[in-house]
Amino acid sequence: MITAELLEKYGAIKKSFGKNEIIFEEGNLPAHYYQIISGEIKMCNYNDDGREFIQGIFYKNQSFGEPPLFLNQKYPANSIAVEDSEILLLPKSNFMKLLEENPAISIKIIENLAQRLYYKSVMAAEISTHEPEHRVLKLIDHGIAYFNFQKDKNGYLINFTRQQIGDLTGLRVETVIRAIKALEKKGELKIINRKVYR
Repeated sequence: MITAELLEKYGAIKKSFGKNEIIFEEGNLPAHYYQIISGEIKMCNYNDDGREFIQGIFYKNQSFGEPPLFLNQKYPANSIAVEDSEILLLPKSNFMKLLEENPAISIKIIENLAQRLYYKSVMAAEISTHEPEHRVLKLIDHGIAYFNFQKDKNGYLINFTRQQIGDLTGLRVETVIRAIKALEKKGELKIINRKVYR
């Protein structure tokens, strides 16, 4: 999103997080802009039964956690490293200065936030009104469009685990597995060596 060089010029530091390490917790006030150098980060909530709901998954060169930073509101979700990750952290005041001094970067941030808002609007409608197969397919298509899933001779490799698909769509893993098998029978998906392709 923003070049590492520019972030470092404004005082960003690199920090490593191990798999399952918490980056920030729901209810905390934001103090930094976060951008991923390597790894994978999820934003998630847990209900009273301990069931996880994933708000979003973020990858290399993506940023996360900006809305509360702009609004000076508490984080509405936890941020956790899905795998070992390296992240650039820029203090809030430095981030605001960077945006003021670099209008083109401000436009990119606005576009990024608009894209995420659009995704949430689409997925909210999907989760509340559609059958599991439709929800799974819509999430996969979104992943292809926005998460840079790799394409090979089999099609696009879907890098979500069945658990992640469930957590992103509000479905149980068993329901996700049934939906994927049904979509395979319909020719919408392929399963090769337990991996899902579109």
